[in-house]
Amino acid sequence: MALTRRGAEVRLVARPSGLPRPEDFAIVEAAVPGPADGEVLVRNRWLSVDPYMRGRMNAGPSYAPPYRLGEVMYGGATGTVIASRAPSLAEGDVVLHSLGWRELASGPASSFRKIDTARAAEQAYLGVLGMPGMTAYVGMLTMAGLKEGDIAFVSAAAGAVGSVAGQLARLRGASRVVGSAGTDAKVSYLTGRCGFDAAFNYHAGPAAEQLAAVAPDGIDVYFDNVGGEQLEAALGAMRPFGRVAACGSISGYNATAASAGPRNLGLVVGRRLTIRGFIVSDHEVLRGQFEREMSGWLAAGAVAYQETIVDGIEHAIDAFLGLLRGDNVGKMLVRLPAAAP
Repeated sequence: MALTRRGAEVRLVARPSGLPRPEDFAIVEAAVPGPADGEVLVRNRWLSVDPYMRGRMNAGPSYAPPYRLGEVMYGGATGTVIASRAPSLAEGDVVLHSLGWRELASGPASSFRKIDTARAAEQAYLGVLGMPGMTAYVGMLTMAGLKEGDIAFVSAAAGAVGSVAGQLARLRGASRVVGSAGTDAKVSYLTGRCGFDAAFNYHAGPAAEQLAAVAPDGIDVYFDNVGGEQLEAALGAMRPFGRVAACGSISGYNATAASAGPRNLGLVVGRRLTIRGFIVSDHEVLRGQFEREMSGWLAAGAVAYQETIVDGIEHAIDAFLGLLRGDNVGKMLVRLPAAAP
């Protein structure tokens, strides 16, 4: 009989109204059976903390099913196989999966993907070499169709997606790359390590005025992570035939009433603009291409990235609330012990 173990997991117990509260979640010790035929048991090492998780806490329809109350928070994680009854994975293999915020994950081997830690650190597969990096790649290069000589603007540019999106624009020949962030320290990170030509703190004044100061000739591409005021500013700065890759709208994720939306959508017609929303999971055909290119850029030191790490599953909720406040620079991660205490 397979040995049953116990591990902590994070569950959603109430649907938030506005900004989530700690009491909307619970950390529970759960029984985790050993693997059956064709299954593996994984001890997680890294948990991914992502903005899209806020939308899954709502009950309404979306591109991903909502979290079910009283059940684990599903999301990206990596860990090590500690028991296997599947020929495709062996004990000691490091794997990526989406079974979420739990210390132990068990299931069919097909739910886990072996990753190469010689190519990049394990947690990079949750960040620059994972879903956020690929989101930046698909959005900037495919959805926005960045061309050599374009002027590109990225909002929430110090986050896991935005920081990579701006660097990809630079690598693919943009003539100018500008970004927005929520603190002066993040602005310095963008213009320093990430190589943006300019950036502004969106708390320091009207977005339209600040964008005009850093991109006086207008913009051709906008990678939108924020929506709201910054989307309106970007539309106002767009040159004819400009393109918007609509990735997220975090400014409204915790809103309790619908926003008025950009007041200048009429510009879309006169300037012949394109706005394309996208979900990265629709573009799995590009994963191999993305991983090859990104691995090369990382090996050459051409793409910088940063991680904000919180230790312990008991602090996963704090990490998520910190992400919504903008406490992170780059990828927000929760690190679990390498072995059971």
